[in-house]
Amino acid sequence: MSLLNALKWRYATKKFDSNKFISSSDIEKIKEGFNLSASSYGLQPVQLLLVHNKAIQNELVPMSMNQQQVEQASHVAIFCVKTSLDADYVNAYFERIKSIRQTPDEILAPFRTHIIDSFGAKSTDEIFLWGAKQAYLAMGNLLAVCADLNIDACPMEGFEPAKFDAYFDLKAKGLRSVLIMPMGYRAEDDPFAAMKKVRKPLSESVTEIL
Repeated sequence: MSLLNALKWRYATKKFDSNKFISSSDIEKIKEGFNLSASSYGLQPVQLLLVHNKAIQNELVPMSMNQQQVEQASHVAIFCVKTSLDADYVNAYFERIKSIRQTPDEILAPFRTHIIDSFGAKSTDEIFLWGAKQAYLAMGNLLAVCADLNIDACPMEGFEPAKFDAYFDLKAKGLRSVLIMPMGYRAEDDPFAAMKKVRKPLSESVTEIL
């Protein structure tokens, strides 16, 4: 389907069919779509955890305000952000630029120094808040990717990040969880699937300046 039709089709799925699973080929597309998400400076501070294990998903339900979609879904995407962006991380990014684009060091050096100095001056909380904004960008992109693949999803802020972080030992990995998104296929008896989408008229949500 076209992307606009896909976005009209999608909704925040309230009940998934527990017997339907996303194919491995579509999971590869989801992973690639996530990796293509926009991020500030191109630094990609967001890491995706993909959970495809019913036992684990069941244990996550109480940490997710008892939202049953977490257990019902084929997969649960957990959007995590890096808790620090040190010089080594930034330098690795610029090494990728050099490798892929063959950009000379003398051109990259001023930008690299600017980024290292900028993040070096930020507090841990400031870096986390910056990264969290990138997580929302990634989730919005992945919602569109899923819709384009005819895969249902439900974006969620309603979970306990500290408990997720402890469960997956994210602190040891230098990560914190920000958002979760169950993905799969809607149940036939989910009443929300048949509801008309409620949106403002374009005249109220968009202002054109000519």
